[in-house]
Amino acid sequence: MLSTRRYLITLLASLFLAACSTTPAPAPEPFEIEPSPPFQVTILAFNDFHGHIQGPSGTVLVEGEAVPAGGAAYLAAHLAALKAENPNTVVVAAGDLIGATPLISALFDDEPTIEALGLAGLEISAVGNHEFDRGVVELLRKQNGGCSEQRGCTEGRTFEGASFQYLAANVTYKETGETILPAIDIREFNGVKIGFIGLTLEGTPDIVTPSAIETVDFANEVETINALVPRLQQEGIETIVVLIHEGGYPTLPVNDVNDCAGISGPILDIAEKVDNAVDVIVTGHTHQAYICEIGGKLVTSGQSSGRVITNISLTIDAQTHDVRERTARQQPVHHDIEPDARLADLVTTYQELSAPLANRPVGKITADILRKANEHGESTMGRLVADAQLAATAAPDLGNAKIAFMNPGGIREALLLASSHNAGKGVVTYAQLYTVQPFGNNLVTVTLTGEQIHQLLEQQWREEGAPATMLQVSKGFSYTWNADKPIGQRVDPKSIKLNGKTIQPDAEYRVTANKFLADGGDGFTIFAEGTDRLLGVVDLDAFVTYFEEKSPIKPPADTRIKKISKK
Repeated sequence: MLSTRRYLITLLASLFLAACSTTPAPAPEPFEIEPSPPFQVTILAFNDFHGHIQGPSGTVLVEGEAVPAGGAAYLAAHLAALKAENPNTVVVAAGDLIGATPLISALFDDEPTIEALGLAGLEISAVGNHEFDRGVVELLRKQNGGCSEQRGCTEGRTFEGASFQYLAANVTYKETGETILPAIDIREFNGVKIGFIGLTLEGTPDIVTPSAIETVDFANEVETINALVPRLQQEGIETIVVLIHEGGYPTLPVNDVNDCAGISGPILDIAEKVDNAVDVIVTGHTHQAYICEIGGKLVTSGQSSGRVITNISLTIDAQTHDVRERTARQQPVHHDIEPDARLADLVTTYQELSAPLANRPVGKITADILRKANEHGESTMGRLVADAQLAATAAPDLGNAKIAFMNPGGIREALLLASSHNAGKGVVTYAQLYTVQPFGNNLVTVTLTGEQIHQLLEQQWREEGAPATMLQVSKGFSYTWNADKPIGQRVDPKSIKLNGKTIQPDAEYRVTANKFLADGGDGFTIFAEGTDRLLGVVDLDAFVTYFEEKSPIKPPADTRIKKISKK
């Protein structure tokens, strides 16, 4: 086989001889061009960052040991190190980058997080449900830039919007049917295009305040993806990656972040039904870490809060553009690396801007107050938050509430006696309380009948085998539920009591919840049926006031919810 160079020399020589002679020159020897070899593309993925720019944001398992991990400066450093291994690299995320964020980000409308992740190298992200916490208009401002309508611009800083691209393939305007953001993003490496489809879970309306998303619809995940695959294939794209804010649950406890032990949850059905042309599905929402093969696709998730980067390697055929091989491994964002200086400076800047409010002591705790639920479905933090909300609305002129309910998803952190801060052991700062309740929901008090309260409690279970959404309840309210009973019949009406007395079906009771629940969030539609609606203070303000007036706070130890089961 002749090389291209040798062929050209032979051809020129033949032409020269032909010009100088009447005898026809022999034809040059034919040659073949060697096909380009397969090449590697690296996808670095993370999910559910939730504004944790200041590290560490938690721990991650490394060889069975929990080590501190997270923080934007360390995330950026690890991403840079991994990108240096392969020039064909793209950094992606699977939603919930913002929303439910610590004070250092939330105080500035999460602009610090958008800025930090752009500096860290993020290029493409799906939207998650929390991207809609402040509504569609605010999400578009995060993408495109501009000053906050409520707060204006941070002094001395211009917010230019995200340098990365948000994707929202299944979120469309009701009036036009057009997506609010692009559905796909196409990147090219070595002349081969890779298609990225980004979307959030179809159930976003159930977990976002309804008023924030009243102008848009959320389509089915599988139908959306499968409708876009042919569009990509028409452009010659054979390598397809889905970024989706929906996920699964491995069997606990998780001993290795690279495992896929006993995976369950919505992502199973999605991965099985999605077009086989999809090669990789990067997931989120459940805050779990796993690497799986489901339905012929590589399915991954990188825990949460910037503690893990999923390093995905694709071997791509340069001729067919298909994926020949694919592997993935989790990279913990540990602190055994020099942090990125630009990100460290950015975090320091926002720390200094937020410090006067963040570091203000508001009270004390006597022991750890945890958000993890017990076998009955309640936590000490859930009890405490519900008690604070009841105290804020119990006065006749503030709502005359007798019961308060709190959704567990609205409780984001625990309060630990040994938390590291400068105020002293057991001292709780404003920033810590903010981290527990970061959503800024007003409290709402409504009137429900005893029968409606019973129906409300039954709405905690939606589907057999799916996790329940156990409402946390205030002191004085109690009930028993039977795990062996079918959905819709698990709570004994006679066990529902207020201050020791069984509630009556026809009697009316004043009930408090945050605005998210009061509008029917998390599927608790009964709340929206409440009458004599009265808007109260912001939930965080109620929590702060409770600490200021009641400290030192002990973890509420009384049992309010009781589970019975013979199985």
